[in-house]
Amino acid sequence: MSTGASGYLVKSDARSELLPAVRAALEGKQFISASLSGHGRNGPRDPQTGARFHREKVTTLVPTETVGNVRHHEVGFYSDDRHFLDDVTGFIEAALKAGNSAIVVVTESHRRSLFAELQARGLDIGAAIEQGRYMPLDAAHTLSMFMVNGMPDPGRFLQLLDNLIVTAGEAAKGANRCVSVFGECVHLLWSQGNAEAAIQIEKLGNHLTRIHDVDILCGYSLGSVEVAMDSHTREEICAEHSCSAMRRRSSD
Repeated sequence: MSTGASGYLVKSDARSELLPAVRAALEGKQFISASLSGHGRNGPRDPQTGARFHREKVTTLVPTETVGNVRHHEVGFYSDDRHFLDDVTGFIEAALKAGNSAIVVVTESHRRSLFAELQARGLDIGAAIEQGRYMPLDAAHTLSMFMVNGMPDPGRFLQLLDNLIVTAGEAAKGANRCVSVFGECVHLLWSQGNAEAAIQIEKLGNHLTRIHDVDILCGYSLGSVEVAMDSHTREEICAEHSCSAMRRRSSD
Protein backbone atom coordinates (compact mmCIF):
# COMPACT_ATOMS: atom_id res chain seq x y z
CA MET A 1 0.00 0.00 0.00
CA SER A 2 2.92 2.32 0.70
CA THR A 3 3.92 2.17 -2.99
CA GLY A 4 0.60 3.68 -4.07
CA ALA A 5 -1.80 0.74 -4.46
CA SER A 6 -5.46 1.76 -4.26
CA GLY A 7 -6.47 -1.29 -2.30
CA TYR A 8 -5.92 -4.87 -1.23
CA LEU A 9 -8.77 -7.27 -1.94
CA VAL A 10 -8.67 -10.90 -0.82
CA LYS A 11 -9.86 -13.08 -3.71
CA SER A 12 -12.21 -15.14 -1.53
CA ASP A 13 -13.95 -11.91 -0.45
CA ALA A 14 -14.48 -10.62 -3.99
CA ARG A 15 -18.17 -11.58 -4.16
CA SER A 16 -19.11 -9.08 -1.45
CA GLU A 17 -16.23 -6.62 -1.63
CA LEU A 18 -15.27 -6.13 -5.29
CA LEU A 19 -17.73 -3.33 -6.02
CA PRO A 20 -16.99 -1.41 -2.79
CA ALA A 21 -13.28 -1.74 -3.58
CA VAL A 22 -13.80 -0.34 -7.11
CA ARG A 23 -15.87 2.56 -5.75
CA ALA A 24 -13.16 3.33 -3.21
CA ALA A 25 -10.46 3.42 -5.88
CA LEU A 26 -12.52 5.70 -8.11
CA GLU A 27 -13.09 8.06 -5.19
CA GLY A 28 -9.37 8.25 -4.46
CA LYS A 29 -9.55 6.16 -1.30
CA GLN A 30 -7.82 3.00 -0.14
CA PHE A 31 -9.66 -0.25 0.46
CA ILE A 32 -8.61 -3.19 2.64
CA SER A 33 -10.53 -6.47 2.75
CA ALA A 34 -12.43 -6.93 5.99
CA SER A 35 -10.96 -10.40 6.52
CA LEU A 36 -7.49 -8.90 6.87
CA SER A 37 -8.51 -7.16 10.08
CA GLY A 38 -7.88 -10.46 11.85
CA HIS A 39 -4.15 -10.47 11.07
CA GLY A 40 -2.66 -9.46 14.39
CA ARG A 41 -4.13 -7.28 17.05
CA ASN A 42 -4.92 -4.30 14.83
CA GLY A 43 -4.83 -5.72 11.32
CA PRO A 44 -2.05 -6.48 8.83
CA ARG A 45 1.19 -4.51 8.77
CA ASP A 46 2.49 -2.42 5.89
CA PRO A 47 5.71 -4.29 4.98
CA GLN A 48 7.50 -1.00 4.25
CA THR A 49 6.51 1.18 7.21
CA GLY A 50 5.38 -1.33 9.81
CA ALA A 51 2.08 0.52 10.18
CA ARG A 52 -1.03 -1.59 10.55
CA PHE A 53 -4.07 -1.43 8.28
CA HIS A 54 -7.39 -1.99 9.98
CA ARG A 55 -10.97 -2.08 8.75
CA GLU A 56 -13.87 -2.45 11.14
CA LYS A 57 -16.25 -3.47 8.33
CA VAL A 58 -16.53 -3.51 4.55
CA THR A 59 -17.89 0.02 4.26
CA THR A 60 -14.98 1.64 6.10
CA LEU A 61 -12.83 3.46 3.55
CA VAL A 62 -9.47 4.97 4.41
CA PRO A 63 -8.55 8.20 2.51
CA THR A 64 -5.32 7.76 0.60
CA GLU A 65 -2.42 10.16 0.70
CA THR A 66 -0.46 8.49 -2.09
CA VAL A 67 -2.82 8.58 -5.06
CA GLY A 68 -1.18 10.52 -7.87
CA ASN A 69 -2.11 11.15 -11.48
CA VAL A 70 -3.02 7.55 -12.28
CA ARG A 71 -4.23 7.26 -15.87
CA HIS A 72 -6.95 5.09 -17.38
CA HIS A 73 -6.56 1.49 -18.43
CA GLU A 74 -9.67 0.69 -20.45
CA VAL A 75 -11.04 -2.22 -22.42
CA GLY A 76 -13.20 -2.54 -25.52
CA PHE A 77 -15.11 -5.63 -26.64
CA TYR A 78 -16.08 -5.23 -30.30
CA SER A 79 -18.64 -7.23 -32.22
CA ASP A 80 -17.39 -6.02 -35.62
CA ASP A 81 -14.63 -4.00 -37.27
CA ARG A 82 -16.80 -0.93 -37.76
CA HIS A 83 -17.30 -0.48 -34.02
CA PHE A 84 -13.63 -1.29 -33.50
CA LEU A 85 -12.39 1.34 -35.96
CA ASP A 86 -14.78 4.03 -34.71
CA ASP A 87 -13.70 3.62 -31.11
CA VAL A 88 -9.97 3.19 -31.66
CA THR A 89 -9.79 5.99 -34.22
CA GLY A 90 -11.50 8.34 -31.76
CA PHE A 91 -9.11 7.30 -28.99
CA ILE A 92 -6.00 7.97 -31.11
CA GLU A 93 -7.44 11.08 -32.78
CA ALA A 94 -8.04 12.76 -29.41
CA ALA A 95 -4.43 12.15 -28.38
CA LEU A 96 -2.87 13.43 -31.59
CA LYS A 97 -5.09 16.51 -31.84
CA ALA A 98 -4.11 17.42 -28.28
CA GLY A 99 -0.46 17.34 -29.35
CA ASN A 100 0.25 14.12 -27.50
CA SER A 101 1.64 10.85 -28.80
CA ALA A 102 0.08 7.48 -29.58
CA ILE A 103 1.39 3.93 -29.78
CA VAL A 104 -0.76 1.37 -31.60
CA VAL A 105 0.04 -2.35 -31.44
CA VAL A 106 -2.31 -3.97 -33.93
CA THR A 107 -2.72 -6.63 -36.58
CA GLU A 108 -1.60 -5.75 -40.09
CA SER A 109 -5.15 -5.40 -41.45
CA HIS A 110 -6.18 -3.11 -38.61
CA ARG A 111 -2.99 -1.07 -39.01
CA ARG A 112 -3.90 -0.21 -42.59
CA SER A 113 -7.55 0.48 -41.76
CA LEU A 114 -6.67 2.67 -38.79
CA PHE A 115 -4.20 4.66 -40.89
CA ALA A 116 -6.89 5.34 -43.49
CA GLU A 117 -9.50 6.30 -40.88
CA LEU A 118 -7.17 8.76 -39.16
CA GLN A 119 -6.19 10.29 -42.50
CA ALA A 120 -9.89 10.67 -43.37
CA ARG A 121 -10.40 12.67 -40.18
CA GLY A 122 -7.85 15.23 -41.32
CA LEU A 123 -4.79 13.98 -39.44
CA ASP A 124 -1.41 13.96 -41.19
CA ILE A 125 -0.32 10.53 -39.99
CA GLY A 126 2.79 10.53 -42.16
CA ALA A 127 4.03 13.65 -40.38
CA ALA A 128 3.07 12.24 -36.99
CA ILE A 129 5.14 9.12 -37.72
CA GLU A 130 8.15 11.22 -38.74
CA GLN A 131 7.80 13.27 -35.56
CA GLY A 132 7.64 10.11 -33.45
CA ARG A 133 4.17 10.99 -32.16
CA TYR A 134 2.47 8.03 -33.89
CA MET A 135 4.13 4.64 -33.53
CA PRO A 136 2.36 1.75 -35.34
CA LEU A 137 3.62 -1.69 -34.32
CA ASP A 138 2.68 -5.20 -35.43
CA ALA A 139 0.97 -7.10 -32.60
CA ALA A 140 2.36 -10.54 -33.46
CA HIS A 141 5.93 -9.27 -33.75
CA THR A 142 5.63 -7.28 -30.53
CA LEU A 143 4.43 -10.40 -28.69
CA SER A 144 7.48 -12.31 -29.87
CA MET A 145 9.70 -9.78 -28.13
CA PHE A 146 8.51 -10.52 -24.61
CA MET A 147 6.74 -13.90 -24.60
CA VAL A 148 8.64 -16.82 -23.01
CA ASN A 149 7.17 -20.33 -22.92
CA GLY A 150 3.67 -19.07 -23.63
CA MET A 151 3.66 -16.36 -20.93
CA PRO A 152 4.78 -12.71 -20.90
CA ASP A 153 8.16 -12.15 -19.28
CA PRO A 154 7.60 -9.12 -16.99
CA GLY A 155 11.16 -7.84 -17.36
CA ARG A 156 11.12 -7.96 -21.16
CA PHE A 157 7.61 -6.51 -21.34
CA LEU A 158 8.33 -3.56 -19.06
CA GLN A 159 11.67 -2.79 -20.68
CA LEU A 160 10.11 -2.77 -24.15
CA LEU A 161 7.11 -0.65 -23.16
CA ASP A 162 9.19 1.69 -21.00
CA ASN A 163 11.44 2.47 -23.96
CA LEU A 164 8.52 3.00 -26.34
CA ILE A 165 6.57 5.20 -23.93
CA VAL A 166 9.55 7.35 -23.01
CA THR A 167 10.43 7.84 -26.69
CA ALA A 168 6.85 8.70 -27.62
CA GLY A 169 6.51 11.01 -24.62
CA GLU A 170 9.59 12.97 -25.61
CA ALA A 171 8.06 13.57 -29.05
CA ALA A 172 4.73 14.81 -27.63
CA LYS A 173 3.90 18.48 -27.97
CA GLY A 174 0.99 18.64 -25.54
CA ALA A 175 1.29 20.44 -22.21
CA ASN A 176 0.92 17.18 -20.27
CA ARG A 177 2.98 14.98 -22.63
CA CYS A 178 0.62 12.05 -22.24
CA VAL A 179 0.97 8.90 -24.36
CA SER A 180 -2.08 6.95 -25.51
CA VAL A 181 -1.53 3.23 -26.14
CA PHE A 182 -3.89 0.91 -27.97
CA GLY A 183 -3.04 -2.79 -28.08
CA GLU A 184 -4.32 -6.02 -29.63
CA CYS A 185 -1.68 -8.35 -28.20
CA VAL A 186 -4.16 -9.47 -25.56
CA HIS A 187 -6.75 -10.22 -28.24
CA LEU A 188 -4.29 -12.38 -30.16
CA LEU A 189 -3.42 -14.37 -27.05
CA TRP A 190 -7.06 -14.88 -26.07
CA SER A 191 -8.02 -15.91 -29.63
CA GLN A 192 -5.20 -18.48 -29.52
CA GLY A 193 -6.67 -19.97 -26.35
CA ASN A 194 -4.13 -18.37 -24.01
CA ALA A 195 -6.43 -16.23 -21.86
CA GLU A 196 -4.11 -16.57 -18.86
CA ALA A 197 -1.28 -14.82 -20.73
CA ALA A 198 -3.67 -12.08 -21.87
CA ILE A 199 -4.73 -11.41 -18.28
CA GLN A 200 -1.10 -11.28 -17.14
CA ILE A 201 -0.41 -8.62 -19.78
CA GLU A 202 -3.43 -6.66 -18.51
CA LYS A 203 -1.90 -6.76 -15.02
CA LEU A 204 1.38 -5.44 -16.39
CA GLY A 205 -0.57 -2.71 -18.16
CA ASN A 206 -1.91 -1.57 -14.79
CA HIS A 207 1.68 -1.22 -13.62
CA LEU A 208 2.49 1.00 -16.61
CA THR A 209 -0.31 3.43 -15.72
CA ARG A 210 1.30 3.93 -12.32
CA ILE A 211 4.81 4.69 -13.53
CA HIS A 212 4.05 6.59 -16.76
CA ASP A 213 1.68 9.33 -17.87
CA VAL A 214 -0.11 6.93 -20.19
CA ASP A 215 -3.68 6.01 -21.12
CA ILE A 216 -4.20 2.44 -22.33
CA LEU A 217 -7.05 0.97 -24.36
CA CYS A 218 -7.06 -2.80 -24.95
CA GLY A 219 -9.20 -4.25 -27.73
CA TYR A 220 -10.87 -7.64 -28.11
CA SER A 221 -12.49 -8.21 -31.52
CA LEU A 222 -15.10 -10.78 -30.61
CA GLY A 223 -16.57 -10.95 -34.10
CA SER A 224 -13.27 -11.98 -35.68
CA VAL A 225 -13.04 -15.42 -34.03
CA GLU A 226 -15.36 -18.40 -34.02
CA VAL A 227 -15.07 -19.16 -30.29
CA ALA A 228 -17.09 -16.87 -27.99
CA MET A 229 -15.47 -15.39 -24.90
CA ASP A 230 -16.84 -17.08 -21.79
CA SER A 231 -18.25 -14.94 -18.99
CA HIS A 232 -15.54 -15.93 -16.50
CA THR A 233 -12.74 -14.79 -18.81
CA ARG A 234 -14.53 -11.54 -19.55
CA GLU A 235 -15.01 -10.85 -15.85
CA GLU A 236 -11.32 -11.50 -15.17
CA ILE A 237 -10.34 -9.16 -18.00
CA CYS A 238 -12.73 -6.43 -16.84
CA ALA A 239 -11.37 -6.70 -13.30
CA GLU A 240 -7.97 -5.52 -14.57
CA HIS A 241 -9.33 -2.33 -16.14
CA SER A 242 -10.58 1.05 -15.11
CA CYS A 243 -14.32 1.10 -14.38
CA SER A 244 -14.54 4.86 -14.86
CA ALA A 245 -14.50 4.85 -18.65
CA MET A 246 -15.16 1.34 -19.87
CA ARG A 247 -15.36 1.07 -23.64
CA ARG A 248 -17.63 -1.83 -24.46
CA ARG A 249 -19.31 -2.46 -27.78
CA SER A 250 -20.74 -5.94 -28.14
CA SER A 251 -23.75 -7.58 -29.68
CA ASP A 252 -24.51 -9.66 -26.58
